[in-house]
Parts: sequence; C-alpha cells; structure tokens
Amino acid sequence: MFRHTSQLQFQSTPEKPDPVYARKLQELIGGAYGEMTVTMQYLFQGWNCRMPGKYRDLIMDTATEEIGHVEMIATMVARLLEGAPATATTKMAQGDPVVGAVLGGMDPQQAIIAGGGPLPADSNGYPWNGRYIVASGNLLADFQANAAAEAQGRLQAARLYNMTDDPGVRAMLKYNLARDSVHQQQWMAAIEELRADGLEPTPIAPNALFEEEESGDAYAIWHLSDGTASADGRWVGAPLPGGEQIGFLEDPAAQGDLASTPPPDPKLYATYDGSRGDPKGPAMGTEAGPVGKLKDKLT
Repeated sequence: MFRHTSQLQFQSTPEKPDPVYARKLQELIGGAYGEMTVTMQYLFQGWNCRMPGKYRDLIMDTATEEIGHVEMIATMVARLLEGAPATATTKMAQGDPVVGAVLGGMDPQQAIIAGGGPLPADSNGYPWNGRYIVASGNLLADFQANAAAEAQGRLQAARLYNMTDDPGVRAMLKYNLARDSVHQQQWMAAIEELRADGLEPTPIAPNALFEEEESGDAYAIWHLSDGTASADGRWVGAPLPGGEQIGFLEDPAAQGDLASTPPPDPKLYATYDGSRGDPKGPAMGTEAGPVGKLKDKLT
C-alpha cells in the first residue's frame, strides 16, 4: 500500500519559465538512468526480495523515496513550461539558430500530448522503457546495478546543473545530487553487509557453477589492446573465490575454430558464391542431433 501527500519532497520552483530546459530535464524523469527507472527498479527488487528484514526494508524505503523524486522533477518541468507553447518557445528558437535547429525549443509533445506538462519520456521524447530496470532476485547483482544507476543518474544531474543558471532549478538539483550520493553509498555498503552476513560468499553465481567453469580461463586478464598499463592496476593479483589470484596473460591465443556461417537458405536470396557448400547439404556449423534431423525433415 502507498499513500500520497500533496507536499513535494523538495521545493520545485523555477525563477522563470524555460521550455528548452524543460525538455532537457525530461532525461531525469524518463531516461535510462532517470528517476522512473530507479523507482521501478527498486520497487520490483523489493517485491522480488525473498527475505523480510533489513534488506527488503532498505530497498522499499528507497523505492518509495524515488516516487517522490519523479513527482518533484515532473512538477518542475510543468512549471518550466508555463506559458511556453505559443510564445516563449518560438521566440527562443528564433533568437538562437542553434536552439532552433538542434533543440527546436520545447518538445512539441509536451504541449500537444501532455497539455504543457511532463511526459514519461527522455529528453528526445523516447518513451520510458521497462527494460531499463534490473531486478534479478539476486541481491548482490541487484545492489551492484543500483550503485551504477545512482552514479549515472548523479552524473546526468551534475551536467544538467551546469546547463542552467536558474536558482530554483539549481536548488532542486543540489537536493537530487545529495540524495544520489547517499543512495550510491548505501548500495555499496549493502554489498559489504551481504558478504558480512554470509549471504553472498561468492560473486553472483552459486558455488556449484564454479565447478562447471573452464577453470583455465578464470584466472587472468587478457592483454588484447595496444596499451600495456592494464597490468599495473590492483586488479592484477586480486583474490578469486577459491583463493587463487587474478593474473595477466600477454598475447592470449584464440581457442575456437574459424568464424564461419553456414550456406544461406536460397529462399532468403542472400548473395552467395557456393564456397560453403550446398545450402541443402551438411555444412560446418550446422546443427546435429535430433534438432538438426527435425529441421532436415521439415526442409
């Protein structure tokens, strides 16, 4: 159950309307790292958490706070759009060719669809997408994704802070920056808490899967670029779950066969010179076993 209060979490009052900036601020609402993303990410992580107690409570506390962030920024966007559709946008675009050509003033959909209000979309008008969220049921994997999401969100808020001189907008963004900092740190601390509680003694996957790994490939960073400084980082020598250490492998060799594709289906009209054999006959890389036999019978 959720309750709503009419009071905003923090003040969202710009000094004056600014439809161009309102469009930019949409990124913090519906962008890949916007407030809608972290809201839904944390809600689904909380609903998917199998343990009552401190971890679930932390997730749900933060999720509910993020709902207030969406409301706060959406209100700011609406106030920045005040009086904009017919007048301010046109004047701004005419007075600045770059704004007119690149930004085109406010997002027309803010006026046409939302009636001068915010949209569940990013700064290009692309609708928010549920595929942005991470909610796997594995708290270590989820908390690592959360820390990254907060870092990206804080970065974008910092960039937007430097794109305005409106004191009211900047005051709200300062608040957002502070909350993003807290959240980033809390998820990093929660990762350490999981380990201290013995709930995640290994990285992400269960112990059983470590026995299934190609063990010879689990202990080295591969040197595959012109630069050599990657061998100087503290990740070389870092401990692995079984007590081994990460090493550094110079000039690793490819282990697979030649990359090749099977002959194309003639019905697909792909350009083909016959070099890979008869499209209807056996070829390197084609399926064997029951699946291949079934496909042969169907074709």
